[in-house]
Amino acid sequence: MSSVIAFQGQPGAYSDLACRVAYPGMTTLPCESFEAAIEAVREGRAQLGMLPCENSLAGRVPDIHYLLPGSGLYVVGEHFHRVEHCLLAPKGATIAGLKRVHSHPVALDQVRRLLRELGVTAVVQADTAGAAGMVAQWNNREDAAIASSLAAEIYGLEILRSNVEDAAHNTTRFYVMAPKPSMPDPATPNLMTTFVFRVRNVPAALYKAMGGFATNGVNLTKLESYMIAGQFVATQFLCDADGHPEHPAMRRALEELTFFSTEVRVLGVYPAAPFRLTHGAD
Repeated sequence: MSSVIAFQGQPGAYSDLACRVAYPGMTTLPCESFEAAIEAVREGRAQLGMLPCENSLAGRVPDIHYLLPGSGLYVVGEHFHRVEHCLLAPKGATIAGLKRVHSHPVALDQVRRLLRELGVTAVVQADTAGAAGMVAQWNNREDAAIASSLAAEIYGLEILRSNVEDAAHNTTRFYVMAPKPSMPDPATPNLMTTFVFRVRNVPAALYKAMGGFATNGVNLTKLESYMIAGQFVATQFLCDADGHPEHPAMRRALEELTFFSTEVRVLGVYPAAPFRLTHGAD
């Protein structure tokens, strides 16, 4: 039996495609929500989970930042996936005959130039793959979808035009999650550490907490804050940093962080994705 990797969305979603590209030997498991994907990994129905955390155009993915710390899972890798939107329609449809284009609101926002060019009505749907599935079911040559090439293959649609996104750098970063942490050798090059912390509710707490990373020369590639349980005075931070917790510089930085924090927890140590190294992702 092949290993399984869970993702949020319907078959043909961009997360599905990201799973297939990053782990071509694994079977993908579609889940209705991020929580369901996490649960599939926790329960052993999937060995890994692929969860999007940020997009170069849309910013951070809602919910992921607060789901991770309580998920019981660990970050064991990252994957950057170039989002290539396609204009999909039933067989026999033409671009000139289209009147409506369906997709997720974020995807529609990323193809404004195409929508203006075609003079069509943008129709919001729950997700890109779901929009493709509905267009296939309706089989109306006036309706099209913005979705992935994989969705076209799964739902039997024609690709009328590829790479219709406005920005060529449209890229989504994913955390790869597992039930147990990976334990890479500290000598392994190009490692990343993901951790969360809460600062004490005192003046300049965040400034002091971050000081150890600056003085020890540790590069933070991600720092996000979010409220805990809707409390304006309780803030948690999600961080990605270059290095391993056992590296002297990182160890000193984390030790200093604990002086000004009520909690520091490492969520995973893993190799940086090749994309990060070649594109200078941060």
